[in-house]
Amino acid sequence: MTYSITFAFLTDKYMEIIEILGFIGALFIGLVLGLIGGGGSILTVPILVYALALNPVIATAYSLFVVGTTSLVGAIKNMKKGMVDFKTAIIFAIPAFIAVYLTRAFLIPTIPNELFQVGNFMVTKNLAIMLFFAIIMLLASISMIRNNRKETDENTVINYNYPLIIIEGFVVGTITGIVGAGGGFLIIPALVLLAKLPMKKAVATSLFIIAIKSLIGFLGDVQNLEIDWHFLLIFTAISIVGIFIGIWLNKFIDGKKLKKGFGWFVLIMGMYIIYKELFM
Repeated sequence: MTYSITFAFLTDKYMEIIEILGFIGALFIGLVLGLIGGGGSILTVPILVYALALNPVIATAYSLFVVGTTSLVGAIKNMKKGMVDFKTAIIFAIPAFIAVYLTRAFLIPTIPNELFQVGNFMVTKNLAIMLFFAIIMLLASISMIRNNRKETDENTVINYNYPLIIIEGFVVGTITGIVGAGGGFLIIPALVLLAKLPMKKAVATSLFIIAIKSLIGFLGDVQNLEIDWHFLLIFTAISIVGIFIGIWLNKFIDGKKLKKGFGWFVLIMGMYIIYKELFM
């Protein structure tokens, strides 16, 4: 009897520690966003799944809300500075938010819990989501590590490649809907290459697009999932606090120098998720 009580006490303490670490992770998400202007959202799903033990479908839904809200904070800050190109944002965002909403409202709920079996190994919906998310993490890490995008001159005339921007919007929206991450590493190159936006405007406009499509995508989950608003709002609020701390630290630390190091961290995390999901 004594042993069972002790075990239960230790289990409760362990869960409390894990929960505290999860909320510290929320602060870290905002901190990274504030310091390097992106990338933090790629950590939201792993923190929710591995630190707070949420189901991947729930985690990707909550991630959309966290990512959308925190990106909105950054977008408002950029709008005040006149850095957001609204025409480009609307052209890109419309197909993106249609795709992300349809993905969350209809595609995700229709995916069966058990997809297929390889020998004795069952590939489940949750496993597929986490593996796909890990692949996105690896691609994002490579983008951050290489970071060799050429700057576009501020006076360059913006030339819209409408078909490619619309296609890219649908692709990014679908990926965002599946993994619950903002997809900034896909959006920013598209804005630079297809709309010829200068890098600073591309980053600012990207945050605005991410905020719109993530929050609209989350609406697709509200009609299908039971949302723990108390937890979600606390987690999001902590993340927003992290953003303001990161913005303040940015005055003393060069975010660009941190970006490559963070890229290596995301690379290791992506490899860990693949290993954990397949072999542990």
